[in-house]
Amino acid sequence: MRVNGELKDLAHPLTEHDTVEPVTLDSPDGLDILRHSAAHVLAQAVQNINPEAKLGIGPPIQDGFYYDFDPAEPFTPEYLKAIAVQMQKIIKQGQRFVRRVVTEEQAREELATEPYKLELIGLKGGGDNGENVEVGGSELTIYQNIDAKTGEVYWQDLCRGPHLPNTKLIGNGWALMRSAAAYWRGSEKNPQLQRIYGTAWPSKEELRTYQTRLEEAAKRDHRKLGTELDLFSFPEEIGSGLAVFHPKGGIVRNEMENYLRKQLLAAGYELVNTPHITKGQLFETSQHLNWYKDGMFPAMHLDAVIDGEKVVKPGQDYYLKPMNCPFHNLIFRARARSYRELPLRLAEFGTVYRYEKSGTLAGLTRVRGMTQDDAHIYVTAEQVSAEIKSQLEFIFETLRGYGLADFYLELSTRDAEKSVGSDEQWQTAEAMLQQIAVESGLELVADPGGAAFYGPKISVQAYDAIGRTWQLSTVQLDFNQPELFELEYAAADGSRKRPIMIHRALLGSIERFFGILLEHYAGAFPVWLAPTQVVGVPVAAEFAPYLNDVIEQLRSRGVRAELDNSDDRMPKKIRTHTKAKVPFQLIAGADDMAAGAVSFRFRDGSQLNGLPVAAAVRRILDAIASHEQVNTAWSE
Repeated sequence: MRVNGELKDLAHPLTEHDTVEPVTLDSPDGLDILRHSAAHVLAQAVQNINPEAKLGIGPPIQDGFYYDFDPAEPFTPEYLKAIAVQMQKIIKQGQRFVRRVVTEEQAREELATEPYKLELIGLKGGGDNGENVEVGGSELTIYQNIDAKTGEVYWQDLCRGPHLPNTKLIGNGWALMRSAAAYWRGSEKNPQLQRIYGTAWPSKEELRTYQTRLEEAAKRDHRKLGTELDLFSFPEEIGSGLAVFHPKGGIVRNEMENYLRKQLLAAGYELVNTPHITKGQLFETSQHLNWYKDGMFPAMHLDAVIDGEKVVKPGQDYYLKPMNCPFHNLIFRARARSYRELPLRLAEFGTVYRYEKSGTLAGLTRVRGMTQDDAHIYVTAEQVSAEIKSQLEFIFETLRGYGLADFYLELSTRDAEKSVGSDEQWQTAEAMLQQIAVESGLELVADPGGAAFYGPKISVQAYDAIGRTWQLSTVQLDFNQPELFELEYAAADGSRKRPIMIHRALLGSIERFFGILLEHYAGAFPVWLAPTQVVGVPVAAEFAPYLNDVIEQLRSRGVRAELDNSDDRMPKKIRTHTKAKVPFQLIAGADDMAAGAVSFRFRDGSQLNGLPVAAAVRRILDAIASHEQVNTAWSE
C-alpha cells in the first residue's frame, strides 16, 4: 500500500490521519514488489544450498529481477535447477516477510559475515545501480523470512523493502532465466560476482506470455539476423562495440539516412559537419569533462615540442567526441546572429565515441562508435513552446515513415546532484515540457532524476511489432550551454540576448535504430529498405534473357533488382531468396514469356501469376514509393 504517498508493507501501522492507497500486484509498483520479493527468495535458496555464498544486491528490473552472489564456484545450469527447487519449497511454506529497523551497529553485527552488505551499510541514505533497494531510505532495515506458525527465523537480508506479506503470494508465475558475470557495483575495478536473473508475473499465464515473447525476440535478435542476412559484423581486430556494415547493410543504412535527410531539409534544417576529435578545452567549456568524463575515451596528448629534455611547447589533450552539441555551438558563434535567423536548426549525421563498459555492449543497440542523427535548434524564449511542439510532430511523422506508429512519452526531470543551472531555469523548462507532453494526448510516464546535466527532456518511446518498447527520439531543453558558450543574437529591439537551445535526436543513433528496425521487421524490411528488392528467377535457362530484360527495366528506374542466373534448380533458388527475405521474386516461364508477363512470389509463399510486365513494374515502384510492407499478393 501507499501511505501518504510512500510505499509501505501491508503490516505497516496506520493512524486515522493517514491517506492510504492500495497497490495491486499487476501495477508497476506491485510488479516491482513481487519481483523484489522473488529476488529475496532466490538469495535464501542459494544460501540454503551454499551457506558460504556471499550476498550482493537483488533489485527488480524491467520484466524481472536479479541477485548478485560471490560463490566459491560459478553457477551451472544444474545448480540453477536445484535453486529453483529450493525456491519452490520456500514459496509453498508461506514464510512471512518481517521488517526490522536496526542501528548501523546492529546491522554490522548481524551481517558481519557479509562483506558486500557491510560496504552498503556505509551508503545509508542512497545508492546507485540497484543499491537503493538495500539502503535507499533514511534508516537501515533488515527483512527476515519467518515461519508463519512458529516464528522461527529462516533467513534475513539488509533491505529497504517493501515486500509481499508472505512468500506464498509469489505464486507460480516465476522462473529463473540465466546466470552471468557482473562486477560489484558495476565497476570493473571491483570483484566480479555471479548474477542470477529471474522473472516473476502475477500468474502462470502471464509468465507463459512473456516466455513466448522472449522466444519470438530470440528469433528476431538483430545480431543473429545481421549474420544470416550478411548485413554487419564486429571484427575482433577492430575492437568491442565497433561495427562495420557490409554492402547489404550499407544499402539499408543509406536508405534510412536518405529518408531522414529528405525529411530534415523539408522541415527547414540546415546540414552541417564537424570533426571526430577536438581539444579538451571544448569539453571543459561544455562541462562534459566535469559530468561525462567516465563515458569518454581517454585523452590523447599531442602537439608537444621537445628539444632534448626541454619542453619547448607543451602539448594538449585531444578527445574523441562523445557529443556533437559543443561543435554546433561554435558554428552558431562563428558570426553575428540576428533574431530573424531563429529558429536556427542545425542537423548532422555526426559520429561520436563513448567508452561503454564491455559488459554493457549489446550488438548495434549499445556500441562504442555510433552515428547520431543529431540536431540543435536555437530559438528565442517566445519560440520555445511552438518549436518543441513542432519537433514532436516532426518526430511522430518521421517515425511513422519507418513503420513505427505506437508511442508514449517519458519526461525526465532534474537530478539536483548532477546538474548545472538555476532552480528557476529548471522549473520553467520542466513545466513547459510537462504541458507540451500532456497536450500531445499520448501517455506520459515520469522519469524523476533522469535528465541530462544541462536540462530536462521528453523521450519518445515506441512499441515494436512484438510489443517491446524502445527509447527512440529525445527533445531536450537547455538554458545552460548558450550561457557557457556565451551565445548571443541581436534582438528586434537592438539588444543582445541569449538563445535557448533544444537538443533533438530523432533516431538516437543510426546503429541502434538499424538494430531496432531489423528486429521490428524480423529482417523482412519493407520494400524501400530491403537490400535487394527484386530477384528474377527463370523457370529454365532459356527464359533468363526475357526475365533479364524485365530486371534491366527495373534497374533503370532505380530498383535494386538482380537476375539469379545460377545453376541451381528453380525450387532451390526460391528457397534461397525467401530465406534472404527478398520482397519480390519475379518468375517467368513459357506462358509468362508468351503473354509478355511475369509471376510474383512473395515472402510468405503466396503468388500472383501472369501480371503484364508494365503493370508489374508500376506496382513495384508504387510499393517502394509508398514505403509499403508487401508480404502477400496485392488485391486486384
